[in-house]
Amino acid sequence: MTPPRSDGFVRIPDAEFEAILTRAAEEGAKRALADVGLDGDEAALDIRDLRSLVDCIRLVRRTAMQTAVRMITTAVMLALLAGIAIKLKIFGGSP
Repeated sequence: MTPPRSDGFVRIPDAEFEAILTRAAEEGAKRALADVGLDGDEAALDIRDLRSLVDCIRLVRRTAMQTAVRMITTAVMLALLAGIAIKLKIFGGSP
């Protein structure tokens, strides 16, 4: 039973072709997950842990940026206050 040929191409029904593509995609996905070690019973837990780790990294990055901005803002404000104090001779400068 050979599939019909037309102009050097093999013709198969659309439903059969889609079934072959679906099976190939599933097998390819399983093989790719197995290659990176994400197969088996605990694969879903591993993926959840990885997502949680990525979320934590994003939180740390955001917090670090906020802390840096706060420190720079505080330093600028302290410099301005020190400049005002020196200009107004608040701390008893020379007469």
